[in-house]
Amino acid sequence: MKTIEDLGDLSGKTVLVRSDLNVPLDGTTITDDGRVRAAVPTIAALLASGAKVVVAAHLGRPKGAPEAKYSLAPVAVRLGELLGVPVHLATDTVGDSAKATVAALADGEVAMLENIRFDPRETSKDAAERGALADDLAGLADAYVSDGFGVVHRKQASVYDIALKLPAAVGSLVLKEVESLRRATENPERPYVVVLGGSKVSDKLGVIENLIGKADRLLIGGGMVYTFLAAQGHSVGNSLLEADQVETVKGYLTLAQEKGVEIVLPTDIIAADSFAADAAYAIVSADAIPDGKIGLDIGPESQALFASKILDAKTIVWNGPMGVFEFAAFAGGTRAVAQALVDSEGFSIVGGGDSAAAVRLLGFDESRFGHISTGGGASLEYLEGKTLPGIAVLDS
Repeated sequence: MKTIEDLGDLSGKTVLVRSDLNVPLDGTTITDDGRVRAAVPTIAALLASGAKVVVAAHLGRPKGAPEAKYSLAPVAVRLGELLGVPVHLATDTVGDSAKATVAALADGEVAMLENIRFDPRETSKDAAERGALADDLAGLADAYVSDGFGVVHRKQASVYDIALKLPAAVGSLVLKEVESLRRATENPERPYVVVLGGSKVSDKLGVIENLIGKADRLLIGGGMVYTFLAAQGHSVGNSLLEADQVETVKGYLTLAQEKGVEIVLPTDIIAADSFAADAAYAIVSADAIPDGKIGLDIGPESQALFASKILDAKTIVWNGPMGVFEFAAFAGGTRAVAQALVDSEGFSIVGGGDSAAAVRLLGFDESRFGHISTGGGASLEYLEGKTLPGIAVLDS
């Protein structure tokens, strides 16, 4: 992949940067600015080179038309605070405001286009429609930099098609993401341990299938574990269960055994009366969750077990929390896994999404992890062995 250095002297040039600024908001307040902070190094480097920077990004899931609640205005303010320079926000994506805002930029200044998904062509399945938006975007800039890893698994106008229209390169964030994931998947140092959690096993089927035979151990927690326990014949009470995946999981358990891959499941569960922060709960055996109870975290014995299976690893990939970490009573499993990654001497990747949010919410020093991904979905698809369109187009 070409990097920014391969684009040559950018002084006085206008560079369109696709960032991932899809942050959680409480009204107009950003509750986790991790993705904004991750976007800063590439933008700052371009500004320092004398380029005029135009940032394209999305927020939420608008239906192809402007919606006030999905405006990037709060993000532009926060990005400006982090960069130490104003970020001029256009009121549209590629219309009159965008053209005027970009035309007014001086060297070393930055503008942001309004939410790119306000334009229905961004996510169109029609290549001609996406190409038309890419042409409009290309009319605003001299070069393109892909730095939004959280969207590189999408074949969208500002991610894929634009790279066919302008001299294109990856930013430092995407470069680091790809290098880290390659390190974890192409001839990784062993033991190679993958920790999977989150709510649904169906979200991780491709990862499990691809990693059986590649990883040395798979540690399974979160809501998805109850389908594994059911596959072993255990009752899971009212815990989250994907009954239609039980037979598939049975097949994975058999295949793992045949290939000598260790699948580690919790031995105890924190089972609550209801899904609530203040719900009464008890620690129960994983093979004896009482009827009417709902599993919301792995238990203390399992936390110690999982930590022991992580500590001697040379490569660790973690995607998905072990329980409902947003509730203090059920955050212990997720905290234990994060602490084990910190304590391990191996190279660790936190696979974006809820895992990255948990690291920040639970107060961990992000620098203690090998890499914290900004793209949960993209990192999952990479681990599945899928081709990521936004990366492939830059490799071509």
